[in-house]
Parts: sequence; structure tokens; C-alpha cells
Amino acid sequence: MKLLFKQRLFSWFDSYDIYDEAGNTVYEVKGQLSWGHCLKIFDTAGTEVGTVKERVFTLLPRFEIYLGSSYAGSISKEFSFFKPKYNIDCNGWHIEGDFFEWDYSILAPDGRNAATISKQLLHWTDTYVIEVAEPQDALCALMFVLAVDAEKCS
Repeated sequence: MKLLFKQRLFSWFDSYDIYDEAGNTVYEVKGQLSWGHCLKIFDTAGTEVGTVKERVFTLLPRFEIYLGSSYAGSISKEFSFFKPKYNIDCNGWHIEGDFFEWDYSILAPDGRNAATISKQLLHWTDTYVIEVAEPQDALCALMFVLAVDAEKCS
């Protein structure tokens, strides 16, 4: 499954549209006024399906993730040189980026490639392509991209 993540050009708060391969909107992300980034994810029916909320006053970037209104875990950046590394503690994913922090590989606990994320260059706004091996992992992969994008804006 492939998703296209595009930041809206003119928006007061962070807002994004997520499209499938056919160009249909799958998710809409709306930023909220809060201490740190708080991004709410809505499906096409307008139902809130997830939240990514930045924890402030941490040594390394950390984001809490919620599925619906239930706390699911966190995304945390690891200390590393040259290549960024992250962990998602709710599903055991380990994430590694390239030197430029444009491309990421998400590995499941069993070592399989759960998803890849690529930043598309030469666009007016932040644009990523998310390729997910299993469709049920799409929301978690999207939450990771939101956290990384929010970190870069901080």
C-alpha cells in the first residue's frame, strides 16, 4: 500500500492531506494549538482515528501516540551519529533514516521491512511517500512521519 503525505500550503496550524495511490484522500491531519505539536488524524468520515502529541522538556524528541482516544505508546528518537534512529514502543518498530534524513526504513521486531518513507524534493511543501507492506500498519507509519516532520519544524 502506498500513501502520499502532503502538507497544505497555506495553513495557520500544521495540516496535511494523505492520499492513496489513486489520489483519493484517506486521512486528514489537523494541528491544534498546544504546548508542543499536537496533530489529530481524521478518516474520510471525519472520525478522529489518532493523535500525535509532542512531549516537551525531553532531552531527545519524544511523541505520544493515541489510537482514537486511547494511549498506544510513544515514538522516541535515539542518540546517534550521522543517521537518525527512532523506536515506536507500542509495536516494537525500529526506524533508521539516511544521512540527509529524507528516507527512512521501518523494521518490525521480526526483521521484516514494515514500511519505507521517502521525502519528495522540489515541492512547495513537505511531501512524503509512505510505502507500507501491510495496510493495517499505515496509520502507525503515518504517525511516525508526522512526528519526524514536527521535529524538523521545532
